[in-house]
Amino acid sequence: MDGPTPIVLSFDVEEHDRIEAAARLTVTASQKRDYAARMEVSTLKLLAKLADAGALATFYVVGEIARSHPYLIRDIAAAGHEVGTHSWSHRRVHAFTPATFRDDLRRSMDALGEVAGTPVVGYRAPTFSVVRQTAWAADVLAGVGLRYDTSIFPIRHDRYGVPDAPRGPFRLRGAAGGAVLELPMATLRFGGVNLPVAGGGYFRLFPLRVLEAGIDQLTREGAPLAMLYFHPWEFDPGTPRLQLSPLAAFRTYVGLDRTDGRLDLLLTRYRGRFRRAIDVVETLDAATLPEYRLKQ
Repeated sequence: MDGPTPIVLSFDVEEHDRIEAAARLTVTASQKRDYAARMEVSTLKLLAKLADAGALATFYVVGEIARSHPYLIRDIAAAGHEVGTHSWSHRRVHAFTPATFRDDLRRSMDALGEVAGTPVVGYRAPTFSVVRQTAWAADVLAGVGLRYDTSIFPIRHDRYGVPDAPRGPFRLRGAAGGAVLELPMATLRFGGVNLPVAGGGYFRLFPLRVLEAGIDQLTREGAPLAMLYFHPWEFDPGTPRLQLSPLAAFRTYVGLDRTDGRLDLLLTRYRGRFRRAIDVVETLDAATLPEYRLKQ
């Protein structure tokens, strides 16, 4: 790779009440309206921040938002950002069969693409739920017209992760022979273990230098990209708290007062290095990449 490793800023766009930790909570209609309004405001603020920094990003959007907030999808696309799918309603892959998963993907891809005015070719599973238990998803992803997936986090975690998956882009091979380009989340290799540094709670909890060390390591290794992820609600420190368990509440709300300033620092320190995921994919389509078969 020539030059420093490109950095992909990606944002998973969903209302705060859709997060996995809240899956079993009862959320009132009033709360849902409030979270939807706050999602819109936070996303628009992010668009302004990216415009000021001259940075492009990829937004993986829940398909239902194409119906409830079509103008928000249009604003994202009009600003030059990529629109990808984050499923239709933010259900983990575990909730589907191969057939219903295919339907969910196509429904979200069609709705988002129609509003954005451009085909949707990238997917991120809610809660990184392409894992060993859902290995069958690889064949579905390969067969619905997607050019890439970014659902695998090569770490150990109680909710997700494929720790022995490659740290750089690879061809994700399904049991039936289908293959899709996989863009895994950025990690820092330390002491023989992949440390999660890509964003989300890790961005809020760890010192910013940990994320920078991951980006620097990937650059030294000549990696084709460093994939980072965030959520609009993470830039809304005043968002009303959900009644979560103590551990879930810590994971969800730690460091919310730091995210805005830290993103400003990232945009300044790495100015000129930000790319949309699809732009990196264009450079990888003809590349010889490792192949990885996800097995149950």
